[in-house]
Amino acid sequence: MAQVILGDDEGIESALRRFKRKVVQAGIFSDMKKHRYFETPAEKLKRKAIAKHRQKRWSRNRSNRNNNKD
Repeated sequence: MAQVILGDDEGIESALRRFKRKVVQAGIFSDMKKHRYFETPAEKLKRKAIAKHRQKRWSRNRSNRNNNKD
């Protein structure tokens, strides 16, 4: 759980910014979005396959870019 303790002369705006940063770093927001709706096992497999394909394509393009610099 993300927790922020207010300093002596700290404004609420800066504390809120620190809290938002901690929530993002902890991955709470992305986890909340992921669990917002039920995902069937077939949908989960499809999502993971698409992500794997995207990552593979990204790394292949990245390596091609590095090889073409020579």
